Amino acid sequence: MVRERWASKLGFMLAAMGSAVGLGNIWRFSYVAGENGGGAFLLLYLGFVFIIGIPVLLAEFSIGRQGQGDVVGSYQNLAPNKPWFLAGFVGVGSAFLILGFYSVVAGWSLFYFWNYINGTFWSIPESGYEATFGALIANNYTPLLWHGLFMVLTIIVVLTGVKKGIELANKIFMPMLAILLIILAVYSVTLDGAMEGLAFLFKPDWSILTDPSVYLAALGQAFFSLSIGMGAMMTYGSYLSKEESLPSATIGIGIMDSVFAIVAGIAIFPAVFAFGISPSSGPSLVFITLPGIFAEMPFGNIVGIIFFLLLVIASLSSSISMLEVPVAYFMRKFNWSRKFTSVFVGSIMFVLGVCVSLGMGVWSGVTPIGDKNILDSMDFVASNIFLPLGGLAIALFVGWHWKKEEAFAASDMKDNLLGNVWLGLVKYVAPIFIIVIFLQSSGLLEWIMP
Repeated sequence: MVRERWASKLGFMLAAMGSAVGLGNIWRFSYVAGENGGGAFLLLYLGFVFIIGIPVLLAEFSIGRQGQGDVVGSYQNLAPNKPWFLAGFVGVGSAFLILGFYSVVAGWSLFYFWNYINGTFWSIPESGYEATFGALIANNYTPLLWHGLFMVLTIIVVLTGVKKGIELANKIFMPMLAILLIILAVYSVTLDGAMEGLAFLFKPDWSILTDPSVYLAALGQAFFSLSIGMGAMMTYGSYLSKEESLPSATIGIGIMDSVFAIVAGIAIFPAVFAFGISPSSGPSLVFITLPGIFAEMPFGNIVGIIFFLLLVIASLSSSISMLEVPVAYFMRKFNWSRKFTSVFVGSIMFVLGVCVSLGMGVWSGVTPIGDKNILDSMDFVASNIFLPLGGLAIALFVGWHWKKEEAFAASDMKDNLLGNVWLGLVKYVAPIFIIVIFLQSSGLLEWIMP
């Protein structure tokens, strides 16, 4: 089977940015930054992006392009008869679990977008947004419709192929996402009281840095926001020609991913402060707090339409990469066509999403891990165990399995100061930080250091 290729380096970069820029940049970044003090968290986050995120991202791209295969096949091609390929299965498993619940949350975004389009959410519902959101996620049927619609959109893009599907979609999605975010940010900073929100985001409260949990939160956000460890970037890297320069593309992707997160913060925090809402509202910020703000602000109905369209597009650009990870593996493994594989794998993920959705309704009493419902359990395993293990395998493979010359050749880095700094970060620093992420997010750090 002839390996598909990106039509251009720009197409690759936009697709990789689309994978990285998702709910994590808009929804998760905003509430995590809000819970961890704003400005000081932002500086830590950016520091970790450059110290850990970009170096490991370059390592993942290098494995994919050099291995010229899916997340399992790349390891098998580069280290035959060795167990490195098991890390690829961790990536495939991560993709199934993450898209299984991610598509449900994205379905909520679609539901909100539709209700802003038809005018239902232009004013505060009689029961309030909190009760409305609670009724939505507890309903046994409505979320399934929107989850299913979102999965159909994702499958259609992936089955169309790398050039005509994934690349073309991201060439449309990413400029749209940038324009929508900028419009929201410009509008947000014109609100009365907006400067307080900007000060929260950009003026560091250094006293926050005495709390170790802020460092861990920033480290985790930097790692997860770049989609490291799942295999999406490895798979995307395998579609890239060896003539293209990896370092410049990787730095560009890392910087733009961070810019999207910061602009999302500029769009959200001024509005939050302008209406006297706590920036530490947590995960409910997007689906409960912000709609309440939109209902009170001038042109709030238009803002709501733009914001939830933005969320849907960001979700779709990321879900495409999540589906592509197992699709690429199953296509190679069983020699299936792209269309059949996309529908088959997408259908499995839809079923997983049905379980997740019902887990907040009729199956709300099902708690696979401790007191966690189905969504939280899948999120815990994927985000706190699989992704750190996948990222650790990438760093160890490039830093320790490959010889120095092999690492430089695969990554387009040179044996100079910059190249040696990169390799040193991947070989020594990144594994330590990723292990800390794993210990903290899995709860083992608290057990070791009570």
